Amino acid sequence: MKLATFVYRGSEKIGAVVNGDTQVVDLAAADPSSPHFASMLALIDGGAVALGAARAASADAQASGDHLLALSDVTLLSPIPVPRRLRDCLVFEEHLKNSFRRASERTGRTYTIPDVWYEQPIYYKGNHFSVVGTDAEVRWPAYSQVMDYELELACIIGKGGADIAEDDALGHIFGYTVFNDFSARDAQLAEMPGQLGPAKGKDFDTGNALGPWIVTADEIGDPHDLTMIARVNGAEWSRGNSATMHHSFARIVSYLSQSERLVAGEVIGSGTVGNGCGLEHGNYLKAGDVIELEVGGIGVLRNRIAG
Repeated sequence: MKLATFVYRGSEKIGAVVNGDTQVVDLAAADPSSPHFASMLALIDGGAVALGAARAASADAQASGDHLLALSDVTLLSPIPVPRRLRDCLVFEEHLKNSFRRASERTGRTYTIPDVWYEQPIYYKGNHFSVVGTDAEVRWPAYSQVMDYELELACIIGKGGADIAEDDALGHIFGYTVFNDFSARDAQLAEMPGQLGPAKGKDFDTGNALGPWIVTADEIGDPHDLTMIARVNGAEWSRGNSATMHHSFARIVSYLSQSERLVAGEVIGSGTVGNGCGLEHGNYLKAGDVIELEVGGIGVLRNRIAG
């Protein structure tokens, strides 16, 4: 099931995307008595019962033709406009090798992959208040001259828990979406020697794009075999596959939950797939560029850099 958050006639709603991604079922209109359809977080919190109700309401709407809206008549938001928490990992070795080589060329410093990267998932905490959805404009931060995109896959936690066993971890994932972790690359390279991770290189309004919707985990199946493509102004810039993750989503979820409770509605990014950003191949964004990130089985996340 594909689940979206959208605005229709001034109201924020959630819905199921159907009929070849041309229509969306207004779930609250289809079942006004359900408490699960007030928001995407309410749906996720409702667990299997809420998801079953969404499937039933969607099927009834499609059968009757009621409560269906043309996707072209709504404005899609981030599937979760304000995630409860946002973290981003770094689990693609090719991306790290390519980025370190380019960063060394740019700064004159030598970068090597530390042993700890191979031993455990590395991550940072992002700004969950700076999230936008597909077709939103991304504002270039005033302090940066070099803007970059990041082609990523993200999971959404559906069932919370602490100390989750790796064998059980995929069962805690509600679904998956596309993530563009935009980077002010010059600011990031300047601050990384401070050894506290990215800060203003990542933290700016509109800098985290998610979408176009969530695809539930049962529909994705194996999240580690998805083709990932980035296009800028229609031209392909990047291509990779989630099969090249060094740490799996099961490993990531299990590791993050050690002595810390994960909560439903938090988003965890995979990090950038190999060759999945401009830094890796020496191409950067400019004002007015349209970036499309496509992940097989999910869809296309599209954003424009404000001019």
